[in-house]
Amino acid sequence: MITSAMIKEIRERTGAGMLDCKNALTEKDGDMEKAIEYLREKGLAAAAKKAGRIAAEGLCESYIHGGGRIGVLLELNCETDFVAKTEEFKTLARDICLQIAASKPEYVRREEVPAEVVEKEKEIFTAQALNEGKPANVVEKMISGRIEKFYKEICLLEQPFIRDAGMTIQELLVEKVARIGENINVRRFVRYELGEGIEKRQENFAEEVMAQMK
Repeated sequence: MITSAMIKEIRERTGAGMLDCKNALTEKDGDMEKAIEYLREKGLAAAAKKAGRIAAEGLCESYIHGGGRIGVLLELNCETDFVAKTEEFKTLARDICLQIAASKPEYVRREEVPAEVVEKEKEIFTAQALNEGKPANVVEKMISGRIEKFYKEICLLEQPFIRDAGMTIQELLVEKVARIGENINVRRFVRYELGEGIEKRQENFAEEVMAQMK
């Protein structure tokens, strides 16, 4: 039996309309998880149709964490200024900034990762696999799996969403596109961490104390 509580829960989890949630539950015989998957698949199809549309509006969102130790600046695009001013779009931008601060992505999508970076990782993974004594035919499959994991770590769109690990950032965007009705695109971001890249002086604590006593 499909209840209003079930419809409400699915709506909260997917952002889909009440009727769509009810239809999804009916289609999947009341199975909540299958209904959610069904709605996300529908959202993916809807988002694919909008993906080619120009998204030149939007906003630049910033986020500072830890008393100024981490800073993020994000450009998130949509199609109209009207949507850019909505609270839902602003919340999405803030959530993505939090994601960048917490998960340290280096690129938006895998197509942006330089070929030489990928090749270097393959070399490292190959050496590791061979050192583990794996046969050559197994090494290639291991490399493929590890490269996929590498992409999921450094590419923002492939990372698990920090507020819901059951979806990636790409899936979050797809859900928002289906809900809002406009193409949404993460164009670029920068992430700064205080002292990152600076070689910090390391001193023995006892030696430091002795130096101060002299």
